[in-house]
Amino acid sequence: MLATTGDVRNPDALLRAGGSRTILQRAEASSPLRWPDGTVAEASSSHAGNNGNDGQPRTYDAGNAIDGNPDTFWNDDTVAAFPDTLTITLPAARELSGITLLSNSDGVPADFTVDVWQDSFWQNVAAVQDNDVIQCAVPFTTPVSTTRVRITVTDAQDTPRGAFTRVNEVWPEPVAPVAAPSVTVDFGKVVVGFPRIRFTSASDNSPGVRVAFSETRQFLTDRSDFTRSDQAGGAGQGTDQFAVPAAGADWVDHKGFQHGDKVYADGLHGFRYLKITLDALATDAPAAQAWGTVEIDSVSLDFSGYLGTPSTYRGWFLCSDDELNRYWYGASYTNELVTDTFRQDDVDPRNAWSQSLEGKPVLHDGAKRDRDPYVGDLAVSARTLYLTHDEAAAAARNVLADLAEHQRADGWIPPASIADYALPLFDYPLWWVTCSWDYVLYTGDRAYATRYYPHLTKVLDVWYPSVTDDAGLLSKGLNNTGGYGDYAFLGRTGRITYYNAIYVQALNDAARLARWLGHAADADRWTRRADRVKEAINARLWDDDAGAYLDSATGPVRHAQDGNAIAITAGVADSARAASALSHLDATTRQPYGNAFMDNDTIFGDASQRVYAFTSYPEIVARFETGRAESALDQIRRTYGWMDSHDPGITHWEGIGPGGSLYEGAYTSMAHGWSTGVLPALTHQLLGARPTAPGYATWEVRPHPGDVAWAQGQVPTPHGPLRVSWEASEKAFQMTVHVPAGTRGTVAFPGDSRQVMVRSRGRILWDGFKALEGDVRVTNSRVTVSDLSAGSYKFTTVRNG
Repeated sequence: MLATTGDVRNPDALLRAGGSRTILQRAEASSPLRWPDGTVAEASSSHAGNNGNDGQPRTYDAGNAIDGNPDTFWNDDTVAAFPDTLTITLPAARELSGITLLSNSDGVPADFTVDVWQDSFWQNVAAVQDNDVIQCAVPFTTPVSTTRVRITVTDAQDTPRGAFTRVNEVWPEPVAPVAAPSVTVDFGKVVVGFPRIRFTSASDNSPGVRVAFSETRQFLTDRSDFTRSDQAGGAGQGTDQFAVPAAGADWVDHKGFQHGDKVYADGLHGFRYLKITLDALATDAPAAQAWGTVEIDSVSLDFSGYLGTPSTYRGWFLCSDDELNRYWYGASYTNELVTDTFRQDDVDPRNAWSQSLEGKPVLHDGAKRDRDPYVGDLAVSARTLYLTHDEAAAAARNVLADLAEHQRADGWIPPASIADYALPLFDYPLWWVTCSWDYVLYTGDRAYATRYYPHLTKVLDVWYPSVTDDAGLLSKGLNNTGGYGDYAFLGRTGRITYYNAIYVQALNDAARLARWLGHAADADRWTRRADRVKEAINARLWDDDAGAYLDSATGPVRHAQDGNAIAITAGVADSARAASALSHLDATTRQPYGNAFMDNDTIFGDASQRVYAFTSYPEIVARFETGRAESALDQIRRTYGWMDSHDPGITHWEGIGPGGSLYEGAYTSMAHGWSTGVLPALTHQLLGARPTAPGYATWEVRPHPGDVAWAQGQVPTPHGPLRVSWEASEKAFQMTVHVPAGTRGTVAFPGDSRQVMVRSRGRILWDGFKALEGDVRVTNSRVTVSDLSAGSYKFTTVRNG
């Protein structure tokens, strides 16, 4: 229980079902004075009429501010441009002791002055600054007699509805608001599902409650930080409504109207904070009234995501750094919130519903929003799923298969179901290829690979060649793709390193899949094409002066995290270029809350202060894989430490803005699956366990300890768990591996092969110079032991001397 306002008794009682009750009570408000007949209002501008938030025709003329109806309002027509003026003219002089300005939750006037007409000129009688209340009483120092009142607004709240001046009513007297009774409940972390409130009784006038939700306290107001109803221009006006019957009700928040076209609720929410207010929309009368008494027994949630419990964790991780453990399990919990059923009532309202997905488990992008499965997000969230709750892998398969089934005739694959599968993104068909390989790699699902191999061939051999220039590079703009977006909807055109680096990754992943299915000619062709693209990237997109890959071959010079990081993980960059690029990112993108995704602001303002965990993941992997484990861990601790230690805590944010803020304000999703890359990075790179052939037929354990003293974990495979533990010290490194039957693998030990001795089961395998027994060799300066089959193995490496 965080807070209460107004007349509330026993607020803590609603945290405990049964026993005493929480009571909210509010007297019926008296009607405010009205302007005399013949009063008129004029404004500096008025927005054109439209269908409003509720889909009903509306006007926004100045007269709405004095019509006595608080549901209509004046809205100026100059967004974020001030001043805006409203002038009220009376038929005869009247004494005023002040006024009341009534606005609405779409955004209130923040700074304004009040002038009155006296002695043939305007005289200032009041000034208001930093207003943040809907009902603002403005008393004058002394009463004045006047025929005209002018309100001049110089600033307004900037909300998702825009920084407009909105005035629902001006009353000819100062009326201080009576606080509506409310209770605010903290669920302790972001949750997702259908809120449930058990009302035991109410007064017999149908008192209404309005319920607001927010993932953060910063954006917890009288309206939710986000509702699908608002996004769709619906009837909720930022809250979910319920009219409480006199006999009470066990109310579950499901989408729809309670009475005809009145009293609307949005349904499912992703939130941490829930605010219940005894109030009602004016348009909901008489079905719901803004006064009366309601008695509440309890508040709870019907959780809709994947319920992770100790018994469901088929994969797990633990290490000596408990902060890293928190980030790993925070990532898993974030992913559990977005592993949900695709339901028409709670998916993105922008034409994202699809009959082919209805009722199936999917991986949504976010818990709060957009609630649509995007394939780019699966590049991270699906790996997180495979490494924790692999029995739920169908959630990834359903998305990948559905997008393939909606492939366009020219080979392009949609990024998601939004916009009836027509949202034009340039990069996401490549993510579909890599995610399809990932799915097969982790699960060994040959039926999926066979069924959708023609779709993979078509996107790589038909669509992407149509946007390839004479240098062999993808070039956005060809084939009418100038208006296509990408994961961040950036206005990038021409040769972009990021697009081409992912192209190399997708071609090589496709080649691996083709070889597994027996299509050697396709595999060879895609491998050759990947090599040509790689050569072209290095020849045309490397910036010698900066020592990093350009974001774009045209326009202002900048260097992006996405292109540089993926160029390393996809094998485009050699070791020298990889070291140089990472050094450049260190020098130009470092923030207390992670590494920014651009090194300057030439693509948009504050780009060099924006952090995406989505594109940070490949950079973290690149640092581990190039022998920079300490810098990888530093980046993890800054990025995920910031999110873990700032409200709402635990879950991983869609994006971080300047100063560590929510990068899109209240709209920001604070539990986003694409931000969970810390989990696969810690399992695959720090612990070191990962598959190398479909279904873990072969695997590798290659730890990158950094400053971590020990780590242990389990990776789920179709053959049973692969368990790994290791302990590092200055003198020795000990590792134990438990291998499931039906698999074979390789272990690679940290440290220069020339400086270590490797022992196992009392025998020396490597003496610092040569192999003495077993399948032991040196790969990339590491001692590796190969062809390990079912069983348990313990290895010790000791520094020579």
